[in-house]
Amino acid sequence: MHGPATSANAAPRVTLRSLLRQERALFVFLPTAALFLVYGRAWLADLSNLVWQAFVFLWLFLAIVWGAKSVVRHADRLAQRLGEPYGTLILTLSVASIEIMTVGMVMLTGANNPTLVRDSMFSVVMIVLNGLIGLALVLGGWRYHEQEYNLRGVLSYLSVIVSLSVFSLIMPNFTRSTEGPTFSAGQEGFLIVMCLGLYAVFLAIQTTRHRTYFVLQGDGKGHDAAGEGAGMPSAPFHAGFLFGYLLLVMILVEKLAVVLNHAIETLGLPPALGGLAVAILVLAPEALGAVKAALRNHMQRAINILLGSALATLALTIPAVLVIGLIHDLPVVLGLSGVEGVMLGLTLAVSMVTFSGGRTNILQGAVHLALFFAFLMLVFWG
Repeated sequence: MHGPATSANAAPRVTLRSLLRQERALFVFLPTAALFLVYGRAWLADLSNLVWQAFVFLWLFLAIVWGAKSVVRHADRLAQRLGEPYGTLILTLSVASIEIMTVGMVMLTGANNPTLVRDSMFSVVMIVLNGLIGLALVLGGWRYHEQEYNLRGVLSYLSVIVSLSVFSLIMPNFTRSTEGPTFSAGQEGFLIVMCLGLYAVFLAIQTTRHRTYFVLQGDGKGHDAAGEGAGMPSAPFHAGFLFGYLLLVMILVEKLAVVLNHAIETLGLPPALGGLAVAILVLAPEALGAVKAALRNHMQRAINILLGSALATLALTIPAVLVIGLIHDLPVVLGLSGVEGVMLGLTLAVSMVTFSGGRTNILQGAVHLALFFAFLMLVFWG
């Protein structure tokens, strides 16, 4: 009598009403994409009016963030279906693909901005390692006093993040093969291989022989995921919507790139502001998932999301934009200035100290938040 209704393995019935309620972002996202496909060329032809420019920027920015949030939501549902660490991997790769699209479009639109990649990478590292991790630790520490995580997994993340950050953002300042904070073509080729090679090895240990490094046993997360997954549509359902939203994001990102480039070129805004805008755009939806995980006492999940995002950004975005630069003969400046380099070194050092004991507390979060506010201060008054 109760078999069909209570079977945990039965596929949930997805009604049109529930689908429309869950995917209400499409009512904004689809019309926005359609309008800019039809009228975008005319609307973006003259951005001299600051009010119109600000309106278009906010419209596109908010629509992309909402669309990216939908990407993250479907990636998160796949995560619950597939379990860790595959779920977090899908989530971080989805967000990394949005960043690659955004940086690539801005590079190829308008005047050349050779420091965009550097500024975007630096902003992502600062926002993730200081802002988001600081917020997660403060909120989690306020509610639970201390939270546990798997030390071996965190050290695996940080070893790659520190190596790629220093080699790609600090080392170009000290090489002698080229003038300025850049790599030669051969050095860029080596960096591409290094980024992809280290990420491939990391994925191998994360998904095969050392999966237990990235899961905290006994935190109740697996039970929750299983329970939620039993009442959700199938994995192909979520995968289809994930790729659909990514396609719409790509359309709108191309239009946003025009507005962003125009603002930097004509208004005299700090070039680093472009990188900061790209980083906020990409990380905003993922930040919500990480903070929610910390508030549910799933610090391991929060760390997997945040450190995985920083790692994917460095390991995948840098090779992608270097290839774009080589193909289109665009210079790519990677080396940070002295102030930014010191800030990066301080952040990496503090991160290694924070994640050295297997437990977190509110003081560690406060330190990271202080560094994040220092980063924001230096963007405008550095």
